[in-house]
Amino acid sequence: MLQSKISNKIGVIVDSFGIGVRDGLVKAKEVGADGVQIYAVRGEWSPENLSPSARKEWKEYIASLGLDISALVGDLGGHGFQDPSQNREKIEKSKRILDLALEMGTNVVTTHIGIVPHDHNSAMYAAMHAACEELSDYAHSMGAYFAIETGPERAVELKSFLDSLTSKGVAVNYDPANFVMVTGDDPVQGVYTLKDYIVHTHAKDGVKLGEIDPRDVYGQFGYVVDKDQIAELLEAGTAFREVPLGQGSVNWDAYIQALVDIGYKGYLTIEREVGADPTGDIRTAVEFLKQYR
Repeated sequence: MLQSKISNKIGVIVDSFGIGVRDGLVKAKEVGADGVQIYAVRGEWSPENLSPSARKEWKEYIASLGLDISALVGDLGGHGFQDPSQNREKIEKSKRILDLALEMGTNVVTTHIGIVPHDHNSAMYAAMHAACEELSDYAHSMGAYFAIETGPERAVELKSFLDSLTSKGVAVNYDPANFVMVTGDDPVQGVYTLKDYIVHTHAKDGVKLGEIDPRDVYGQFGYVVDKDQIAELLEAGTAFREVPLGQGSVNWDAYIQALVDIGYKGYLTIEREVGADPTGDIRTAVEFLKQYR
């Protein structure tokens, strides 16, 4: 176990319950979470669908439950920011999601940007870099972050990309299971590698069963992977599988210790993308994380 107890709050992605936002918020409170993360890309929480009065009502309702918002999910899917013909629209949408996040009391929006190309001289790398420079400047100007979820590339590759940006508004949403399941990277060492950038984490677990091309999971220009395909890969794939917290290959004692070592004080937000009993799995995950307190 840890050398010292943690003080991190425990969050839940509301959509993981699969019962809608309002009911999911109630369920998050029931299972013992301190806060929630909410999808804000489409539907009732998409910025263009939330009037000023609706935003005020949601904020008051969440506060009445005694919950905080740990982050909003702003993952726009597709190829991330690899296709320059789509980037202007995606950048503007991302900015509106960040505006909403700040209004709702959080300064973090998590997202996927696409797989960072190995060739830093490629047109795809240039498109991603330009988009992230603009998003980083926008977020930094407001003391906020677009947090890239780990997984598509190894930690050292992601750090290299982040180091190349001229401001710190693009950061990291650290998901240890994605490293375990896809790249095979060490999620404990990755914490130390990305220590200067981690502003939010996902508490998820998994196992790696075989080799897989990250493009088949996260998509790359010319590849489009939808959520149903990803869910199938996570639950019954031959290359990897998402499992309940504590039942996979993430070394939680060492991982949590690493977060303590780097001084991470943010949320541990539970994500459960598959399973027949998400509420039961999330409740168990909350109790699992509370043992470190």
